[in-house]
Amino acid sequence: MTPDIHTRASRIRLLIMDVDGVLTDGHLINVPTADGKIFETKMFDSQDGIALQWLSWYNIQTGVISGRVSPATEERARQVKMTYIYQGHIEKIPILEEIVAKSGIPLLEIAYAGDDLTDAIVMRRVGLAIATANARPEVKRVAHYVTQAPGGSGAIREVAELLLQAHGHWPELLRKYEIEL
Repeated sequence: MTPDIHTRASRIRLLIMDVDGVLTDGHLINVPTADGKIFETKMFDSQDGIALQWLSWYNIQTGVISGRVSPATEERARQVKMTYIYQGHIEKIPILEEIVAKSGIPLLEIAYAGDDLTDAIVMRRVGLAIATANARPEVKRVAHYVTQAPGGSGAIREVAELLLQAHGHWPELLRKYEIEL
């Protein structure tokens, strides 16, 4: 972690992220139902999930802004205790502004993780811009930090660990699970 990333990460009180390509690998799974209709679902990474819950333990809020509407996203956000859940919004700046107004958290204390062009505009406004390893090259150029893991395969776990380390909580968390430093 560079000194700049550490400084930025130590200020973060809210992590917002895109869903497809960040919390998932971006693949959409269409499953036929008994009545012949199609049900869309997604796969989420369990290690991302527990890490998002750890953030909530340390008062770092989380949320999603997604262009797609999905019951799977809604349920996953509930499971991992997200504060903000916005779906069906390709234009994300008005939602970011609404979250800032509701939370009272300034942009400098918000991190955003994304992978596609619709995310870059948000990333330019926040205190810590994160691109996943599978992000578009244009998005990686906007990011302060690019994860080693791709979306849906531990990218958000990596981000959570980065934030917990920068806030000084990582040693405490390791001790909780009886992991030696």
